[in-house]
Amino acid sequence: MTDVVMPQMGESIVEGTLTKWLKKPGERVERDEPLFEISTDKVDTEIPSPAAGTLSEVLVEEGKTVGINTVVARLSDDGAAKPAEQPRAEPAAAPVPAPVVVPAPASVPAPPAEPAGPLSPLVRKMAREQNIDLTLVKGTGAGGRITKQDLEAYLAQSGHAAPPPVQPPASMPAQPAVPPPVAAQAAPPPQMTPLAPVGQAKTRIEPMSTMRAKIAEHMVASKRISPHVTTVHRVDMTKVARLRERHKEQFQAGYGFSLTYLPFIVRASVAALRHFPLVNASLDGNNIIYHNEIHVGIAVALENGLIVPVIRNADERNVLGLQRAIVDLAARARARQLKPEEVVGGTFSITNFGSFGSLMGTPVINQPQVAIMGVGTVDKTPIVIDDAIAIRSICHLSLSFDHRLIDGALADQFMTKVKQVLESWSEEVL
Repeated sequence: MTDVVMPQMGESIVEGTLTKWLKKPGERVERDEPLFEISTDKVDTEIPSPAAGTLSEVLVEEGKTVGINTVVARLSDDGAAKPAEQPRAEPAAAPVPAPVVVPAPASVPAPPAEPAGPLSPLVRKMAREQNIDLTLVKGTGAGGRITKQDLEAYLAQSGHAAPPPVQPPASMPAQPAVPPPVAAQAAPPPQMTPLAPVGQAKTRIEPMSTMRAKIAEHMVASKRISPHVTTVHRVDMTKVARLRERHKEQFQAGYGFSLTYLPFIVRASVAALRHFPLVNASLDGNNIIYHNEIHVGIAVALENGLIVPVIRNADERNVLGLQRAIVDLAARARARQLKPEEVVGGTFSITNFGSFGSLMGTPVINQPQVAIMGVGTVDKTPIVIDDAIAIRSICHLSLSFDHRLIDGALADQFMTKVKQVLESWSEEVL
């Protein structure tokens, strides 16, 4: 028998949330095959199986947070799953006469069947009022338990509506026969008031994912810690755009990935960081920590949040090396394959919301850094050059900075340096 434990994903990590099991009890798993997914305050990732075997016991259910080195499951080495516990045989009871079954009146529907397993009083009440057969409802709660949201989803999909209450026949007095009206005197049918859709909830409540909760916590903390100020500069990217267009197909054919604007902006940013090291610093109380190395974090949008993997020693890479690192980190971030050390230690961050069409933005500082650059989309724009109108490729770059350490003059000097590098680009990319 092999114990599977919650791993320690970095020096500062003391717990993790088991978000999803990738194997079910009784299924075979090979060594290093992904077994479950975890989420920490640093990274979401898949955890491989420590050995080959059969998943015999699952000790921690999905969504539960446990400390590192906690045993979350066990693997049987011989491939045999733990046998299911058999119910004890009850002693034979004395035969009893079969009860007399009295059929219910045709107008009273039989109560809906209920599945095995615990049901909350709210679910039972809803099912009873809506006359829902619970055996037809798929439960998404722990252990397949049916929740209120499951009933609402079932009602919305099936268009199920509660039948009107029917009075027992015995309580209904006989009605005198009414002769049919003459056709010429027939009144129009009464207008029926449409009933409101049944089962369509006005709201839906679900807990935040671990990643979303941590993002919220970090954003609030950053706004509380750093007085944010943002400056925006318009940059003429025409030279870079022409160079990119010239090498775009060659990049795709030779390296298997596209050449984007982002590595040019990273390259210009690290040049500016060398000139203005205070933008690459961080604060520890009243102490300024100057970082001699430049580690640039690149924000990557995921389906359920945002993560910022780090390009180490970004100033030592050319455009090709930066593009390769950006593609690699983004792909592994979306595949949940980042290592904990790849999302910590950044000294400056860049977020490219222009890839989603945004012109400009005011990003939140990634603590404990003191500045973050936002990249808007690159658009062909008519501008005035020497009293003449010209079409240029324009991008708006924003810098959110911590006003405790960086003043507006320094922020604008930094951005002017970035702008100069990009507008007078002369470095080859191959």
